[in-house]
Amino acid sequence: MNHSSQQSLERSLETRENRAVPKLRKVLLATGIGHFVEWFDFGLYGTLAAIIGLQFFQAGEPSVALLSSFAVFGAGFIMRPLGGLYFGSLGDRIGRKKVLATVIMLTSGATFLMGLLPTYSQVGITATVLLVLTRLVQGFAAGGESSGATTFLAEYAPTERRGYFTCWIDNFGFMAFVAGSGLVFLLTASLGEATMTDWGWRIPFLIAGPLGWVGLYLRTHLEDSPEFLAMAQSGKTASSPLRMALTTAWSALFFCVGFVVIKAVGHWTLQTFMPSYLSTELHYSKLDSYAITTIGLFAIAVMVPFMGYLSDKFGRKPLMLAGCAGFILFTWPAMMLMARGDMFSAVMAMLLLGAFIAAFDGACTAAMAELFPTRIRYGGISIAYNVAVAFFGGITPWFSAYLMTATGNPFSPAWYVMGAALITFITVLRAKETAGMPLQR
Repeated sequence: MNHSSQQSLERSLETRENRAVPKLRKVLLATGIGHFVEWFDFGLYGTLAAIIGLQFFQAGEPSVALLSSFAVFGAGFIMRPLGGLYFGSLGDRIGRKKVLATVIMLTSGATFLMGLLPTYSQVGITATVLLVLTRLVQGFAAGGESSGATTFLAEYAPTERRGYFTCWIDNFGFMAFVAGSGLVFLLTASLGEATMTDWGWRIPFLIAGPLGWVGLYLRTHLEDSPEFLAMAQSGKTASSPLRMALTTAWSALFFCVGFVVIKAVGHWTLQTFMPSYLSTELHYSKLDSYAITTIGLFAIAVMVPFMGYLSDKFGRKPLMLAGCAGFILFTWPAMMLMARGDMFSAVMAMLLLGAFIAAFDGACTAAMAELFPTRIRYGGISIAYNVAVAFFGGITPWFSAYLMTATGNPFSPAWYVMGAALITFITVLRAKETAGMPLQR
């Protein structure tokens, strides 16, 4: 491309960016609500894992049923890298908007069907098979959600406020878990634990249907990102973005995987493992467990935008390093605090751990987008994010439960969290600061 053409492209892109700024609220709402729907659907399984274990597996020890339920939860993560490869490549070739609309249809539809599945007592092993299949579909679709939403919002956000705007992805994700956990709490309080275990667990899954249609409507009424439109106009769209990412962006992929290790483990420890841990291992009532988790996740959602603002002001690395250091130093003490057995101690422990994941998330989402050029951003993030989430995050609930069973130590899951935080801490130390820099084009 000659100099005049390059200048013309730059002016075109700048004009698009200026026009895009007034659209940010609409973009943030549509992207965020779609992300909310996605993770409301995906998170319900974890919140209701103990009940699902009783409904879809042969009657026996509750701990065995819980392990089986978490194993099926992990099975959904096996499909995430495949979904990431498929949707990431598609998003870099045909655009972000169309792919994100497809993703939300698949996940909400699979979750709605989960609320209609027959139980083990009704059809035996067929119920387990159907549960696994719906989880696989959820996992495949989820492989294109976080990376797509991150890419889409980062490409709309102003350079100097990219950390703040992109971190709302995590805010909406945590609010989805708050809504899911809160809904389960209210249903359990109103219906009672027996009724909730019998049939009340189906209600949250069935809500996924109408929520999915809302998210689909919002996403289909958006214009694609200015970065992608400018790239498409210039004819620079990659014909094989995944191959390009795997052959030209190894360094970026390495750093992105390292960033996501503690993000995945921290998220799924607090969002999915903790409700069952509090009730099964620490003997809080299910009602108290849901309340503790809901309060903690709501606090994280409130803290994340502030941390995103700080990442724009002071840089991505300080926030990410602080979050990792907090997990390394305080995960074990926080779990000991939970074990005191009173609600106040458990909530304080959740808030402590929540502050660390909020600090990390406030900076990490923008940092991931800033690693890759536009031509391979969706696919690059998809590969790295989903590999890390599948390998580290997907096994978090199961491996944490296994550690307790194998060691007899109720605090042993802390070792896994601390190890994941150390991996990410070392990765962030080696990474370059990217706050305030224009996206690679």
